[in-house]
Amino acid sequence: MTAPQPTIFTNYHLYDQDFYLWIETTAKQLKEGRFSEVDLENLIEEIECMGRSEKHALASNLVVLLMHLLKYKYQPEKRSNSWKGTIREHRRRLTITFKDSPSLKLYFQEVWTECYQDARKQASDETSLSLDTFGVDSPFTADECLDEDFLPD
Repeated sequence: MTAPQPTIFTNYHLYDQDFYLWIETTAKQLKEGRFSEVDLENLIEEIECMGRSEKHALASNLVVLLMHLLKYKYQPEKRSNSWKGTIREHRRRLTITFKDSPSLKLYFQEVWTECYQDARKQASDETSLSLDTFGVDSPFTADECLDEDFLPD
């Protein structure tokens, strides 16, 4: 018969020592209803971080999508299946995000203009076209951007 092993670290210290083990331990404590043992401070921080990560991923996918739509529109002679593939992939990522977290659609609208400005700068850098080539306002609507059948003329 083996004696129970003493806890070397509290769950709080485990967070700094072995993050994956901290996750497993915290999940087990929650499942077993041992709430008083849960490292709430770090759990709250991680949950908030997850929310920020979801927002960052959404904005990143939107910038890439908009940039490729701009390149597709303003460099028709260089259109490629690779650009189409990138457009499709980032639409897919955004669709999955909205399916998993419908509340992020509001955030999508909030960051639309900022993401478009970032996308036009990146498009300018990648194409060597003047920033002025890409209008200050997006030539695409949010709905067009997400429409799997839409490609600019």
